[in-house]
Amino acid sequence: MDIGIIGGSGYTGGELMRLLSYHPEAAIKAVTSRSRKGQKVSDTHPHLRKICDMEFEDLQPEEVASRCDIVFTAVPHGTAMQVVPALLDAGVKVVDLSADYRLKTDVFEKTYKMKHIDPRKAIYGIPELHPEIPSQQFIANPGCYPTGASLAAAPLAKAGLIERVVFDSKSGVSGAGVEPSEVSHYPNMAENIQAYKLTTHRHRAEIFQELTRLDGGLKSICFTPHVIPSVRGILTTAHIFVKKELSEEDVSKIYNDFYKDRPFIRLIKGIPMLGNVRGSNFCDIGFEIDKGNDRIVVISAIDNLVKGASGQAIQNMNLMFGLPETTGLWHPGLAP
Repeated sequence: MDIGIIGGSGYTGGELMRLLSYHPEAAIKAVTSRSRKGQKVSDTHPHLRKICDMEFEDLQPEEVASRCDIVFTAVPHGTAMQVVPALLDAGVKVVDLSADYRLKTDVFEKTYKMKHIDPRKAIYGIPELHPEIPSQQFIANPGCYPTGASLAAAPLAKAGLIERVVFDSKSGVSGAGVEPSEVSHYPNMAENIQAYKLTTHRHRAEIFQELTRLDGGLKSICFTPHVIPSVRGILTTAHIFVKKELSEEDVSKIYNDFYKDRPFIRLIKGIPMLGNVRGSNFCDIGFEIDKGNDRIVVISAIDNLVKGASGQAIQNMNLMFGLPETTGLWHPGLAP
C-alpha cells in the first residue's frame, strides 16, 4: 500500500511514520507540512533518523492522492474538512485523525463552535465496536479519551445494564499536542495533576454517541479529564452504576463474550497500568465489583498516541485493505 500523510509534523504524524516502519505492506510516498517544506522529516522527528529520510512537501490533496492508495489526515480540527473531499473524489481511501467527521454535523458544530463545510458521514473507527469498517473508504479515527472510555463501558452498555456512568480519565501530556501550552509547561506539570474542563470537554460528545448507539436508553454519561506528569498513556476509571446486582463471573462473561476474537483487547485480573501498554496498540481492561453497592469500577489503559490515535488508524487501514488487523502492530509495550 502506498501511503500519504497530510500533516506529518505533529505527534500523531510522527507516530504514524514510526509504526508504519514496522509494517510489511506499507510504503510512505508523501508527507506534507507547509511550515516545514523542504526540511527532512528526521529533523522534526529525530527518532526517525535512518528510518524515514524523506522531506516534508507542501502538496495539494490531489497531488498526494495521485501517489497513494490511502491518505492519513493528521491536521488540526477544522482543517481536515478542507482537504478530505478532494482526496475522496480522487478515489483514495482516507483515515482522518481530526475530529471533523467523528460526530453528526449538528453535534460537531455545537461542540466545536465552527461551521462544517463538508457534512458527509464517516464510520467511527473503533474496530472493536464497528464491524463495518472493512467495507469502508473513509474512516473518522476516534479521539484518545473516547477510545479508552468507550472500550471500558461498551460491553455493559450493549447488555443494557448501565444506569449511569462516570468517567475519570488521566492523560499524559502528549495528548495536548506538540505545541507548548500553559498546561504542558514543566513547572506547572511536574509533580502535579491538573483537572480541566470538568463537565464540558469536547470528547464527551464522542463517548455519548458511541455508548448510546449501543444502548439507546442510556442518558447519564459524565466525563472529567486530567493531565498527569507522564508523556504517554490514558488511564480511565469508569464508575459504572448498574441496574442489577452482578457477580464477578457475570461481568467476566459479558466482557469475554463481547471482546472475543478482538486481538488488541487484553482482559486482565487486577488493575491495568500504563507501563504495560506504552508504545503498543493494546487496550488493557480490568474491573472490580463494589460489593454492597450498585457500582462496578472498570479500568482501561491505552497509549494515547497508539491505540488512541495513530495505531488505531493503522488498525483501521489494515481492515480497509483486507489485512489482518494486527499487521505491523503486533508488538508489546515498552517496559520498564
